[in-house]
Amino acid sequence: MRTARVLLVDDHSLVRAGIRSLLEKMTGIEVVAEAGDGHEALELTKKHVPDVVLMDIAIPGLNGLEALARASKEFSRVKVIILSMHTNEEYVLQALRAGASGYLPKDAAVAELELALGAVTRGETYLSPRISKRVIVSYLEALGNERPLREDLTPRQREIVQLIAEGKSTKEIAFLLKVGVKTVEAHRAQLMARLSIHDVASLVRYAIRVGLVPDERLPET
Repeated sequence: MRTARVLLVDDHSLVRAGIRSLLEKMTGIEVVAEAGDGHEALELTKKHVPDVVLMDIAIPGLNGLEALARASKEFSRVKVIILSMHTNEEYVLQALRAGASGYLPKDAAVAELELALGAVTRGETYLSPRISKRVIVSYLEALGNERPLREDLTPRQREIVQLIAEGKSTKEIAFLLKVGVKTVEAHRAQLMARLSIHDVASLVRYAIRVGLVPDERLPET
């Protein structure tokens, strides 16, 4: 059996170390790289072209759902398994729509992680049994009938929404995205107009609702 090459994506180094340790004990699994955010995940996916990307949703700068959507378009042969503490319907549906091949809760058993890796490398989709049947039914009903709200924005605008929701200033966003302050201000004005949103608090609520940023990624008040 060919060895499955895996890229780990999580912003907590201790979590990555723990998962790496588990994977290295599995037969036919090789961890080729680790990433701490969505941008690094895409860069390392391009560099290593792994068989599977094992990725958290709550990662900074470019969240897991956005990184997943871009990876699905740019690297169609790479399979992505979302490994997240979020198992509510909206997050699972967003991940499946974006092209996820698997979805596991972070507290899943090691045996289940191994099952998921085996399934997606065979070209199958793996959803944890703990994900309700309602989620799966909702996903099947939504296929072809519903366009997610987040698709109303460009990838750059979604990225800016996430950074604003994370509490980044306009100057910080410009620096992170390597663009001018006026460019960020223009994107912000356009996306707020498109969404009919006129304040940051409403923008944050939108970001949470459509899965661009989980609650724990929000700045403390």
